[in-house]
Amino acid sequence: MDTLFYIQQCLSTNDEIVNLLKSHDGIRELTLYTFDQTKGRGQYGNTWDTAPNQNLAFSMALLQKEVSQSDILFNFHTANILRDFIAKKTETKVEVKWPNDIIIHHKKVSGMLIEKKKIGNNVYFIVGIGLNLLQRNFQNLPKAGSILTQTKKEFDLENWTKEMHAFFLEKVFEPVSSEKILDQYHHFLFKKDEVSVFEIDKIRQNGIIKKVDEQGYLWIDLENEGLKRFYHKEIKLLY
Repeated sequence: MDTLFYIQQCLSTNDEIVNLLKSHDGIRELTLYTFDQTKGRGQYGNTWDTAPNQNLAFSMALLQKEVSQSDILFNFHTANILRDFIAKKTETKVEVKWPNDIIIHHKKVSGMLIEKKKIGNNVYFIVGIGLNLLQRNFQNLPKAGSILTQTKKEFDLENWTKEMHAFFLEKVFEPVSSEKILDQYHHFLFKKDEVSVFEIDKIRQNGIIKKVDEQGYLWIDLENEGLKRFYHKEIKLLY
């Protein structure tokens, strides 16, 4: 059975896939995508703005009981998979900005939102990915880029989507250990072991990203406070 579904336009693929799951009770995996999402959601209530027919909105529903990682490690695991795929396709250096943004040459080209939903008697991870592929202009978004702007390579939207879906299916259910997930995540972690500027409670100070842990915390060696851990939205990396 083909589990990859296309919708011409929608507000949010993460919302639409819930309706689709209701008619596919108990399915292990289901994916919905569009090239025209009008009201995408990002992490913690942020919006994901995207130009029609230039970018990909992609939501993959995965049966939780088939996933071997904890919620936090699954977040890092999926970020690793997405990073690997983009690096393989573009043959370019690709990094992950904590917790799960994809960075190419200091610009964000993709973001991810993972939600848990109970559908009938089953619980699903909904892995929502917004990926800028062909967009050239990002007005008022100085940190945003696309695969095209950052690699100078142009890809077919449909082919990219089918290949990405197949790549995720091959990797996402693998029983990868927490050590391996964190090792890979650290290897490609944006700004790791570099002096960077951070904003904490509207105050700026220098620090160095050291690691992430299994609870999802980011550990930073701050110039004025020493080694401290932070959860998402408690600290902002300025770059």
